[in-house]
Parts: sequence; structure tokens; C-alpha cells
Amino acid sequence: MNSLGKLAEMKVCEYLRKKRYKLVDFNYSSRFGEIDLIMKKGKYICFVEVKMRNVNSIAEPAEFVDEVKQKKISATASLYLKNNPTSLQPRFDVAEVFCENNQIKYIKYLENAFELY
Repeated sequence: MNSLGKLAEMKVCEYLRKKRYKLVDFNYSSRFGEIDLIMKKGKYICFVEVKMRNVNSIAEPAEFVDEVKQKKISATASLYLKNNPTSLQPRFDVAEVFCENNQIKYIKYLENAFELY
């Protein structure tokens, strides 16, 4: 991943921490795939996919989290929960990061972006 992608993940983490989310893990990977951020807030454990696109992109960043990607995130989350049992309710969120001229302009956070497969 490029450095702007890593910066986007760090900015999303910072953004969520300001909203009282707690970081549990980041870049958690399994044989199925990777989860960018694992956060918790209230009764939820949130598996967060960070997607970055240019502000002039033809599609919203979340549109790039297709069914195949969702299944990979879902399988990785299931494995994480098997190895790290919790009473928290799992939720899949997408953080859309919009940039322009290699600078992050703003973040749009989508809770419950997709369901567990």
C-alpha cells in the first residue's frame, strides 16, 4: 500500500477516536484477507474498511467494497472473533476518504455498510 493509503488509515483512526471509538487492532490479516481497522464503541465491535478515492472519482469509495471484498472482510472478521471472543455485536463499516492533489480533504463514515456473509 502506498504511503497516502497508510495516512488515510491513520486519519480515519484519529477521526474515530475523536468520536469515542477505541482502537482494538489495525491491519489484521488472515489467509482470507485484511481488515484495516478494528474499533469498538458502545455495544459494537466495528470492522472498518478504509477506501480512498480522488474527490473527482467517477464512483464513491464504498462502491469499491464489492461483494468479493465484503466476503473476504467477513471471513477475516469471523476468524478474528473466533480467536478473540467478545460479547460485542459485530458491525461492518466503511470509511470513505476523499483526497485531492495527494491531500486528504474529508472523511465520510458509513456505519453498517454491509452485512455478515
